[in-house]
Amino acid sequence: MNQPLRFATLSLFSAAVLSLSSCGDNKTADTTTTTRTDSMETTVDSTAMLSDSARIGKSEGVMVDGVAMTPDKTIVQNAVMASSVSTLVKAVQAAGLDGALSGPGPFTVFAPTNAAFDKLPNGALAGLLKPESKEKLKGVLTYHVIQGRLVAQDLKDGQELTTMNGEKLKVMVKDGKIMIGNGKDAPVNILTPDVISSNGVTHVIDGVVLPLAK
Repeated sequence: MNQPLRFATLSLFSAAVLSLSSCGDNKTADTTTTTRTDSMETTVDSTAMLSDSARIGKSEGVMVDGVAMTPDKTIVQNAVMASSVSTLVKAVQAAGLDGALSGPGPFTVFAPTNAAFDKLPNGALAGLLKPESKEKLKGVLTYHVIQGRLVAQDLKDGQELTTMNGEKLKVMVKDGKIMIGNGKDAPVNILTPDVISSNGVTHVIDGVVLPLAK
C-alpha cells in the first residue's frame, strides 16, 4: 500500500474511533441525567413527605365547638377555647399540669369531654378536684397523656401505649372506629381525632379512662 493511501486509511479509522467514543460518552451522560431525574422525582413524591405534611396539620386548624384549633397554638391554648373540654382544662389547672402541657413536648393527649366527666360516679370529680387529691388527680390525667406525637393513623388495634404515669393504655380499632381503654373497663371512643397543636396532638374522647388499681 502506498504512503498516501495508508495515511488516508489511518485517518478514516481514527475518525471512526473518535466518533464511536463520542457517542458512548453522550449515552452515558444521558443515562446519568435520567437516573438523577428519576431519583429526584421519587424523593419529591415520597409517602414519607406526605405523612410529615399530615402531621403538621392544616393551617386553618380543626373545628371543635365551632372554634378553630390551630397548629400555631399549644395544646393548652387550644383547649381553653373549646367549651366542651372546659372541665378537663379546670382539672389540668388544679393538678398543676398546665405548665407541663404547654412545654415543647411533643405530647399526645386523649381529652375527655365535659359529658365524659359527667359519667363518673356522683362526687368522684368533686373529690378529685380537692387540694388533698392533687396527686391522685394528676395520676388520672397523666394516664391520658403519651410522650410523643401519635396521630390517628399511628394507632393500631391491639397496640399498648405507655402513658406519662407509667401505666398502659390499650388501643382497639373496630369497623374503622378507634377506641382506648385500660383493658378491663369498656373502652371509650375517639370523637374528634388529630387536633394538631404546636407541641403535640389531641384526640377528643367520650369517656374518662381510669388506671387500674394496683
